This record gives sequence, structure tokens and C-alpha cells, in this order.
Amino acid sequence: MQVHPPTAIHPLHGITVLDFSHVIAGPFATYYLAMLGAVVVKVENPHRGDSLRRSPQAFAALNHGKRIESIDLNMDAGRARAWALFDEADVMVDNMRPGVLARFGFAEADVRARKPGLIHCAISGYGQRGDWAERPAYDHVIQAASGMSLMAGSEGDDPLKVGFPVVDSATGILAALAIVAAIRRRDLTGEGESIDVSMLGAALQLMYPKTVDVLATGDAPSRIGNVGFSGSPGADTFTCMNGLIALGANTPQQMLLVGEVLGVRADIEMLMGPQGQGFATTPHPRELRALIQDAMASHSADELEHRLSEVGVPAARVRDLAECMKDSIEHDLTECWELPGHVPVRVPGLGFRARTLYGGQPVPPCTSAGNC
Repeated sequence: MQVHPPTAIHPLHGITVLDFSHVIAGPFATYYLAMLGAVVVKVENPHRGDSLRRSPQAFAALNHGKRIESIDLNMDAGRARAWALFDEADVMVDNMRPGVLARFGFAEADVRARKPGLIHCAISGYGQRGDWAERPAYDHVIQAASGMSLMAGSEGDDPLKVGFPVVDSATGILAALAIVAAIRRRDLTGEGESIDVSMLGAALQLMYPKTVDVLATGDAPSRIGNVGFSGSPGADTFTCMNGLIALGANTPQQMLLVGEVLGVRADIEMLMGPQGQGFATTPHPRELRALIQDAMASHSADELEHRLSEVGVPAARVRDLAECMKDSIEHDLTECWELPGHVPVRVPGLGFRARTLYGGQPVPPCTSAGNC
């Protein structure tokens, strides 16, 4: 008779992770692993620690559920302790510059020889191979190097970085995905894995459709400001009487629905002319945008957001993050967790909901003693 494990079991139950990472990208990856049930042991330099500690809430959120050990790898005793932790680990993660851990005996060849079944994930700016492998990197530097800072804004603007560490976060999520895939493969084959996750690679994944276009044409994409990538005249940001609204009227039918809500359907239909399949087009883009803008100026952004959404046109009042979180919680769009600990912190979950992934509990329990 087949015996099924209890639903309270977590997906990474029984997995131990040795975490040589700091700041955001690496710790975010291992945070995901910890929240999915892995035991994560984070190694910190006792002389300077993780520089993110200067932001207690962020540090607590990214390192919740991990056991933190201060280890000086310059000392024999420190290296011995690190190797003892390594011997218990299924996964090793680091986001040091390539070669840093190798100086202490933890090079890829060393750890692979000691434990062939190890899943080793190295996170860096530009990857472990190639001419740029040893270059240091930060989020905004990668945004510049990847072309991301020349994707935002309009033609002629200075480079414009995304206003939060988007590459760091995406790198962490990508690393967590790769590690989970490697764990599953090890379950099937018994083989370990070497994973090379770069911030540059994560940036290119974030820009995936545009990256693919550039690979096909060799041409840099145009900067289009707040206009939607469909190019539809109704995919833009407009000024209302009490704020801004982002409109996503991409199809001819959506454009006509906008016209109905604003009372200018006949004018929109005339300016658009005959339509084929796909996104809405017009021989008069400036006139059509001006028509929509004039009609919107006498409405509130909240009113239009509600009315347009009701008829099936994507629309959202432009909010700041504080407004977004308030509305998300009020309308049950986000399931926030209250993470206990020395610094209790509220976080927006893992970005997805699941029925039994956390054993039916609203917040994953801590699996690593010491930071819960």
C-alpha cells in the first residue's frame, strides 16, 4: 500500500543549504528556499557582517528563518567550522566575486571533489566564465550595462534606472528556481549540479521579448516613455482631474469601449478607421491621443479606473507603493505574512499563493533555529 506523507510536509523538507551570500540577490534566493522548508545556514564575516544590516527591516525580511553563524575564513578554526557545515549541506550558495571563496579552499573543484552530489549555485555580476567574470557589479551598474537604463524614459532622456533593485531581486528568484530544479533532478538521478547565475543574465530575462527582438535584428529598441509596448494609441498614461491613469486599450474593441465610457466613441471610431486583426492602429495617433486626453481631464482617476475595468479595459490609477500596499491589503490582492523574530517584519509573502505548500499555514514555520 502506498503511504502518502502528511500535507504539513514542506517541499524542501530535509534539504540543508550552506549560504555564503550577502546583501540582496543571494539572500533572496536562500530566503525562498528557507520559506519552502529548507534548513539554511548563513555564514557571516564576524568583522563586518552583511552590509544590509544597516537596514534592519530589509535584513530581517531577507534572512528570516535562517541560522546565522559568524565564521572567520581567515582562521583555521573558521575554515574547519565551514567545512563541518559543508559536510551537512545539500546545496551551497555564494554571491562572492569569482575566486573569493577559492582563496579559502572552497573553489568549485574543491567542493565538487569533496561532495559530487552537491548542488552548487554561484551568483555573480557577469557569470563565472568569459572576459568579464571577475568584474564587480551592483544592481544599477548592471542596469546600465544591460541596456535596461536606456529602455525607460523617452528618446533624448538621460539613462533612467528602475527605482528599486529589480535586477538583484530577479537574480535571487532565478537562482531559487534553478536550485529547486537541480534538487528535483538530483532526486531522480543522484547527480549534483553546478549553477551559474549572473545578474546580467537575469536582466536579459527581465527584458526577454526585447532581448529576443535585438537578437533577431541587431537594433536597439526605441525608448517609448509610458506608452505600452503594443504601440496602441490607447496604451498610454493620461492626466485626469485628480491624478494620472495608465490605460491599456490595446485592441480595437477596447478602444471603442474607452470611447463609450468617455462619450466619444464615434470620434474614436472615425480617427481609427478600418481595423484588421491584432492591436489597434490609427493614421492619426496624435489627434486620437489628444481626444482621449481631453475627455479624461474632466473625470477622476478613481472613477475611470472603476468604470473602465468594469467594461473590460485594463486601467489603473498611478499609485505610489504605499498606496498600492494599502489597496492590495484592503482588496485581498496580497497575502502578507507577519514574520516573527528579534525584528518582527511584515512581508508580501513569496509573490504567489498556494493551497498546501506551507502545510496549510498562513506563514511558513522556521526550519532553522536562531533567527525566528
